[in-house]
Amino acid sequence: MADIQDRLIQCFQAVFPELNESDIKRADVDRVGPWDSMATVTLAATVEEEFGIQFDPTEVEELTSYKQFLQCIEQKAGK
Repeated sequence: MADIQDRLIQCFQAVFPELNESDIKRADVDRVGPWDSMATVTLAATVEEEFGIQFDPTEVEELTSYKQFLQCIEQKAGK
């Protein structure tokens, strides 16, 4: 599971380079100023590429925090 978290943190850092690791673990759309709909789409695409998964458009709309991304990845990975 740590590997998934480390890889997800790298995805977040690619989209939000101003955040450190502890900020990322608490990140959500309300706490991160530059997190808008475009950032969500960019982050989802980055995560899809990193993990070799595909999000449904309705899933992307609900991915509004680090925690939600992590839970969705773990679910898709069967963990």
